[in-house]
Amino acid sequence: MANVLVVAELLEGKARKTTLCAVTAAKQIAEGTGGSFDILAIGEGAAAAADELVAYGAGKVLKAEIGGGYICEKYAATAAEVGKGYDVVVACASAYGKDLLPRVAAKLDAGVASDISGVNVDGGKLSYKRPMYAGNVTGTVEITSDKQVVTVRQSEFDPAAASGGASATEDVAIVNDPAADKVEFIGVEVVKSERPDLSEADIVVSGGRALKSAENFTAVVEPLVDALGAAMGASRAACDAGYVAAELQVGQTGKVVAPKLYIAIGISGAIQHLAGMKGSKTIVAINKDKEAPIAQVADYFLVADLFDAVPALTDAVKSL
Repeated sequence: MANVLVVAELLEGKARKTTLCAVTAAKQIAEGTGGSFDILAIGEGAAAAADELVAYGAGKVLKAEIGGGYICEKYAATAAEVGKGYDVVVACASAYGKDLLPRVAAKLDAGVASDISGVNVDGGKLSYKRPMYAGNVTGTVEITSDKQVVTVRQSEFDPAAASGGASATEDVAIVNDPAADKVEFIGVEVVKSERPDLSEADIVVSGGRALKSAENFTAVVEPLVDALGAAMGASRAACDAGYVAAELQVGQTGKVVAPKLYIAIGISGAIQHLAGMKGSKTIVAINKDKEAPIAQVADYFLVADLFDAVPALTDAVKSL
């Protein structure tokens, strides 16, 4: 039997969608082993986030209000102290989870399975699937320590749906770590956009180096993005060339996405890019090179000049 703690990721007093993907994984672990799961809301706005998270079937929702902005050293001591009462600690493998949970694992003397894509339970014994070598190989990982720390790939776990119930809430004590006194939170810069968040959007339209300039991203890609109500992404080559901001990069070293619809415009499909989007439900690619690697994962592949095809597609979407 494994009891699981989900460490929630908060933004402006609300739980991010990444948290609900971690909840899905926690449910699979708990149900497969006959255990249960709780959720820890930690950080600024924890009380408000906890009120939101009570609807997802947890045994209880714990809250730890820590002000002053996110600093790993400030959060990890409290998360680890709470985690002592659980067999498995889970969070999403976002930048937040990748930063916080390794420190939590060190404090718990726990083994780690990072960026997992699946949970296996065999006779009550847990193992985890995780992609390796840019997704070309899937490995199976077992953790042999008493405590386990796991981060889950958002694109491989659907966000949990509200169960209709209401979990009990409980405050937890804040644990101070002397290391936190040596770190100062300066601030955070958040790019505000009326478009959906790239990591959470149902539709993503991405452009590649074949667009040739930032002006072409604006003139060719953005009208389609806005017509579809989509988020905009890009390949690493387009970001490195300065066509768009680096936070729009999709791929192994960027953001991993799995929208209902992914449209790749002028992207050849390097293995690093495919690792970040091949979990999408439907993939549409537009490329004049019929041998482009992205054709191997695309559900629909249009061999055409993007400068002709994309404006025509945008007009067709607007007419609907």
